[in-house]
Amino acid sequence: MITAYTLNGTSFNIQPLDLEAELPPNVVWLDILKPSEDEQHWMKQLFVEEMPELDELDDIEASARFYRDKDGLHIHSLFPQRLGKEIDGINVLFNLRNNMLISFREDDLGLIRLLRHYMRQDRVEADNATDLLLEIFELKVEYISDLIEDGYKTLEQTAKQVLHVTNLHSTMADLMQQEDGNGHIRLALYDTRRALRFMKRSLRQQSDDEQRRWIDEMLYDIESLLPHTQFLFDKINFQLDAALGFTSLEQSKVIKIFSVAAVVFLPPTLIASIYGMNFEIMPEFGWKYGYPMSLVMMLMSACGTYYFFKRKGWL
Repeated sequence: MITAYTLNGTSFNIQPLDLEAELPPNVVWLDILKPSEDEQHWMKQLFVEEMPELDELDDIEASARFYRDKDGLHIHSLFPQRLGKEIDGINVLFNLRNNMLISFREDDLGLIRLLRHYMRQDRVEADNATDLLLEIFELKVEYISDLIEDGYKTLEQTAKQVLHVTNLHSTMADLMQQEDGNGHIRLALYDTRRALRFMKRSLRQQSDDEQRRWIDEMLYDIESLLPHTQFLFDKINFQLDAALGFTSLEQSKVIKIFSVAAVVFLPPTLIASIYGMNFEIMPEFGWKYGYPMSLVMMLMSACGTYYFFKRKGWL
């Protein structure tokens, strides 16, 4: 699916692209989502050099994610997206040229839908393709900030649940999801910082003062958000350690109970074992009160052992 965004004055028109018709005038953005074979064949006319492939989205080396050729700037950027309780990373490939922004992606992205909603309400102030790309990155930084705030709220809830044994399994699952999501957030921040620095270097001649200030402000915001992700990592690890320690403590209490019970019943077991032997000469066998006396001895030995443990503070 290819969506064309045309700029008429200060307003954007959004329409699906007709492959049989000519490219509409004043197109500033072509958003390409899961292109079909016909759409991929049509896209080849847009590029002087080799057309980017969707399987290149997951490349991690800088030379493949940020480069410049005859078709303009190529920027691969990682966007975090919340899916239920989980946060996943979606790669988007941007091609920025003088008069147009082209984006490739394999998955639907909430930020694109949000930007489209803002365009319909005339809330996007962009005069060219560069402004539009910077607008996308600003929405990305704001969205990451919201995800970090949600992370703080979630950890406030899990902090109250860590000491509750009944919900410990679900709490551990929430903490593991938070750790994974925070990793995606931190990776997206580093990736965005690299992309903005690359744009700042590459557009030094073409960009105006306002665009440069815009980039500097986003870089400053990213630097201020990175310590929060490290704090979240530390807090998540602390709660995980606390949950594991509390689990070990509960397990040690159970083992302690079994150990004490075994020691308490050891003297009665010894007495019962002695009088369970079948020797020919055992004087107590003929004693009238031998049986009740043995019961009393077993009870007193068990109570004495329990009292000893209690006095030592082991119970």
